[in-house]
Amino acid sequence: MSKYIYKRRPSNNQIITYLFGYEEDNPSAEYLRYRIFQEPYSGSISETYYTKNLKYAKKFFREKLENLYAESGLEAIAELYLKLTLHLMFNVHEINDDYDVFVAFETMNNRGKKLSNLELLKNRLIYLTTLYPDKKFDELDKAYLRKQINDAWKEVYYQLGRNEHTALSDDDFLKAHWISYFSYSRKKGDDYIQFLLNKFSANNIFEKRIISVEEECADVEEGYLAFDDDDEVPDTTASKTEELKLEPDEISSYVNSLKEMAKFWYDTFFPYESSYLNDEEKLWVDRLNRISIGYYRPIVMVLLSRRDLKCEKRIEAFSAIERFIFICFRMGYFNGTFKSSEYYRMARSISRKEIGVDDLIDDIHTTLDVNMEYALSAFINKIKKHFENGDGFYDWKSIKYFLFEYELQLAQMNKLDKMSWKVFYKTEKDKLSIEHILPQTPTNYYWRNQFRQFETKEVKLLSGALGNLLPLSQSINSALQNDSFIDKKTSKTNGRRGYENGSHSEIEVSKETDWTAERIYNRSIKLLDFLQCRWQITLTSEQMEKLVYVNFVVDGRAVKPELPPPVSEENNAEVPQTHKGNESETSDLEAKQIQFWTAFVEYCKKQGRGEDIASRKPVAVHWYDIPIEGADFNLSFTITWGKYLTLLIYAFNQDAFIRLESKKKIIETEFGDSFDWYSSREGSIAKRILYKKEFDIFDLQKQEELFQWMIEKYDALCAALEKADEVILNRRG
Repeated sequence: MSKYIYKRRPSNNQIITYLFGYEEDNPSAEYLRYRIFQEPYSGSISETYYTKNLKYAKKFFREKLENLYAESGLEAIAELYLKLTLHLMFNVHEINDDYDVFVAFETMNNRGKKLSNLELLKNRLIYLTTLYPDKKFDELDKAYLRKQINDAWKEVYYQLGRNEHTALSDDDFLKAHWISYFSYSRKKGDDYIQFLLNKFSANNIFEKRIISVEEECADVEEGYLAFDDDDEVPDTTASKTEELKLEPDEISSYVNSLKEMAKFWYDTFFPYESSYLNDEEKLWVDRLNRISIGYYRPIVMVLLSRRDLKCEKRIEAFSAIERFIFICFRMGYFNGTFKSSEYYRMARSISRKEIGVDDLIDDIHTTLDVNMEYALSAFINKIKKHFENGDGFYDWKSIKYFLFEYELQLAQMNKLDKMSWKVFYKTEKDKLSIEHILPQTPTNYYWRNQFRQFETKEVKLLSGALGNLLPLSQSINSALQNDSFIDKKTSKTNGRRGYENGSHSEIEVSKETDWTAERIYNRSIKLLDFLQCRWQITLTSEQMEKLVYVNFVVDGRAVKPELPPPVSEENNAEVPQTHKGNESETSDLEAKQIQFWTAFVEYCKKQGRGEDIASRKPVAVHWYDIPIEGADFNLSFTITWGKYLTLLIYAFNQDAFIRLESKKKIIETEFGDSFDWYSSREGSIAKRILYKKEFDIFDLQKQEELFQWMIEKYDALCAALEKADEVILNRRG
């Protein structure tokens, strides 16, 4: 007899019966009917990780059938159909009423692909509902309890598979719930499922019995010492006996707790999808995931479930947990199970309201106070080894987390997020989300000249220093990483963006005129100050020196004379990107640029203007920046195509531009001419305000006349800005 996927009930053909399917309470049942079998009038359908498997399976078999048809025609399809409908055999086991169908289910499924613990437990609980005497627990009661079990598992599976890209582990959730619901045991292996199967057993329904119950004494951990999961755990248990009998309400309470906690478990992984956490709570739970939450996840689940707590108290607890993880595990490299038993037990105590959240917070801070010196010592020694191995702070496994936290602080100050944590988790080859500002192999003339007073090994140390590392908001081709600082910080017309349009950390660095050893040294101190403030750590001056590591920068050594600039340097990244392509054209342009800016600097010095206008070394680029100390803008001259010379105000951000724009009339009146205020790209963070003049720039006969014009216009602009109450440190000769 032929069989098909579904049949319609005659005579109205309205009711459809499927040969294969899910239980109706399974979240995948409707997806199978309406998305895979394409039954109409579906309504809204939830898509989960499990329905994604169905979608993938349908796509897989469709492609195989299409390929088979393309290669062998309809006959091959017909042959496959016959094999599936007539030759594919199944074993059907009919179980008599006196045989335990649930026991058979466990036995048979464990001989093939092993049941998950969650599946095994559900089967066991439903089986137990059939065993209660009818006089005390009738069929209506049993049916209701089974419905509670099925509803609980439906919710659990929905939450575990709710994210269609990442399915959460059955066993991890079941164990975490066991930790928060029952007394935690520290034995090896899957002892929690054995506990549950022993707890929910037929023996506990039919009879009272005397059992041995483990009750752990206080941890023997002292200071930073902790036992690993693989270590032999000392005998710290004391036995007692009690009578147990499993009542139906115990099963009901347990499965309802599973159902309730499943959504909070999901939110520990995906806090930004939560409908009840405020923004700050979401940020802190996300932080815990970024830093690797570890054994704290059960306690975080419990804290989220305690809706009676004020959100401020949960945030205080999350902050304490994050600080504990960062100091003990990311800095101190403590054993991964340090204090785990104690905090597992606290999860249950907080869930049952036996202790308050303040008890957890106080315990964490006390533990950190006791172990702080050990953690700092371990961190300093580890960083020293990283420098000895050649890469310094770049090899610190938590450098991305640390720099991202600094970026978050800047984002909160500016009320604008510019970077996602996802940039740190791209492909293996894309490792440029942490940038060495001073390259690891600084072959470019700019870097060789800038760090000429240091030996090669010292330059290597400077490259790995904390202050030389920068998080990028997007990747940049590795071929550009030897560019000069000026080139790195400036966006290119070919679309490659510079620091000036990057993350808040990049913009902060881009405000520097040049990148020197002193800049690296000072930024290292700045970031270590952030470390102390952010995680409530106090470093001694000796510890600070050991972590800065490049204290030779301030040893007072004499600075060597500048290296002679190259006329041409192969693949020199300092050449404007708009002119790259023909090597001879590039070399010629470089020579003209370095000649022009060198002559300009020399002319300024002769006019007594070497300290204010021409304080920066000339470089073969098309611009010359003039830093304004303490301001949120720079002044600059730029050359365009050797034809136009532009004096510009370079505003670092939108706020600076808006403020200057509000003073437009004063500035232009005092300056004596108009500026182009709106030439910058709409989406650009930094803004340029331009005053352009056409010249034959590279005509040597006219350069002194041009230089005098540049000085006059610079002075006029400074006077205009001062008139507009913009402070300018303009030391005129």
